[in-house]
Amino acid sequence: MPPSRFNNHTKLGVGIGLRVPHYAHILEKKPTVEWFEIISENFLCDGGRPREVLDQILEQYTVVMHGVSLYFGSPEKPQRDHLKRLKELVRITRTPWLSDHLCWGSVDGTYSHDLLPMPYTLAAAKATARKIRYVRDFLEIPIAVENVSSYAEYTASSMTEWDFLNEVVERADCGILLDVNNIYVSSKNHSFDPSHYINAVNPERVTQIHIAGHSTHERFIIDTHDRAPIDPVWQVYAQAISRVGHTPTLLEWDAKIPSFQEVYREAHKATRWLDRATKSRRGRVAA
Repeated sequence: MPPSRFNNHTKLGVGIGLRVPHYAHILEKKPTVEWFEIISENFLCDGGRPREVLDQILEQYTVVMHGVSLYFGSPEKPQRDHLKRLKELVRITRTPWLSDHLCWGSVDGTYSHDLLPMPYTLAAAKATARKIRYVRDFLEIPIAVENVSSYAEYTASSMTEWDFLNEVVERADCGILLDVNNIYVSSKNHSFDPSHYINAVNPERVTQIHIAGHSTHERFIIDTHDRAPIDPVWQVYAQAISRVGHTPTLLEWDAKIPSFQEVYREAHKATRWLDRATKSRRGRVAA
């Protein structure tokens, strides 16, 4: 089966998050990296050090934008000024797609600055899809929505998280940023089998994959991005790649950030499964 328009970025393999502690190393050493992911909100400025670094990165690397503030599940429309600034950054970076989270985080102009989970209802799916389409049409760029980790559930929910994700992306006609660590975290917090999630997601919608580390606490495990992924998370990733095929993959490491070399080595553990997916696809084409 040929890739769909949502998961056809087969030339991009393993990416690295562009983070401040690594700026000097990247600019001086110019490491071989297939692509960098940036947090969009960190570069919504007219100048200064962040934009100076970004301009230099763009001279050599592909950059993909990943946001944390569109809050597709919040009831109000995004502020047009914010979207205009995002659209200008889209133009500058030439990002092949833009991702943000399937969550809510604001109401009546008050922002929680957190990625709050959605109630899994048809009404919420319809409202969220309308907002995604609005943003996509304004920015004129493909959108991928990311599943978030969660630590509470709504009694109002009438479907599973994976059914809700599928409902939203089909109605919005958008892609999925599949975060396998978030799937694992939520599976432990809410007692479900992560394999059910992977097997339910429409593989043709998966545009990108995130993998990350988490912290274990007495009652919950928390998506902290402050350490390397554990083996069970890599196993969920392997299952995902087996199902969706070669997909651009990024290791998130956002706290207690080690050296660039350590992040690079950990991220490239994904290469084994990506190579297998590429060989499998070539075999199907040849047949």
